[in-house]
Amino acid sequence: MLLSVIILTYNEAVNLPTCLESLQSLNAEIFIIDSGSSDSTVEIAKEFGCQVFANPFENQAQQLNWGLENLPISTPWIMRLDADERLTPELANELTRTLPKASVEVTGYQVKRQVFFMGRWIRHGGYYPTWLLRVWRNGVGTCEQRWMDEHMILSEGKVADLKYDIIDENQKGLTFWTDKHNRYADREVKDLLGVLVEQDDDLINSNQSSQAGKRRWVKKNFYARSPLFLRAFLYFLMRYIVGLGFLDGMQGLIFHFLQGFWYRFLVDAKIYEITRNRK
Repeated sequence: MLLSVIILTYNEAVNLPTCLESLQSLNAEIFIIDSGSSDSTVEIAKEFGCQVFANPFENQAQQLNWGLENLPISTPWIMRLDADERLTPELANELTRTLPKASVEVTGYQVKRQVFFMGRWIRHGGYYPTWLLRVWRNGVGTCEQRWMDEHMILSEGKVADLKYDIIDENQKGLTFWTDKHNRYADREVKDLLGVLVEQDDDLINSNQSSQAGKRRWVKKNFYARSPLFLRAFLYFLMRYIVGLGFLDGMQGLIFHFLQGFWYRFLVDAKIYEITRNRK
């Protein structure tokens, strides 16, 4: 057994079976860190043979780092996966072939993510390919402590790219999606207002493809310094018009508007409320 997979859960009975089914061909050890689910999440995990642990949730980074410090992981490789994500069969096969013969200097692997919304793959607006560092050698990876947009940081070695993708497709519906992004907005406000000390962006650049570093740099040096509300509008136009988001059809219109404009506008509204009340 070469690989352990860490999955964070909270009321994921709808999504978890699909996620776990995609892992069956890997012969991997699967660890679930649950933060108090009231549905059948834990029962489903145990039915699939997962090891289940409980820990109060603060944010993704804290929960993942708690797992890296406390789970009884003995495999040489670790993978992070969300409960609403799944591996393509091609990626599962690629991991099985690649990990046993990885060169010593390679300590992490990036994968591309396909985001599905209302049953449609969102391929435009800058959403594909999005590269994510999701597989790393045991003992060299930690998650940077941020409220949102957290990345894995490797203490040594090089990162290589895998050819095939993971799929992100939440099955809980639009009401859940908007509620989740309202909570995301609260976390993003904390980051933008500097509640947490940011990690050195050079670590992101050195540990991952230039994509992650460039996006972080643009967000920090341009977006964060642009006028409230106007920046949300301009960002949506960049994604939907310049980034060809309109090619994603009706589902794309809904997704890019809600995620690229409504969500960003909501973050700015929350920032405006906080800064106004401080005066």
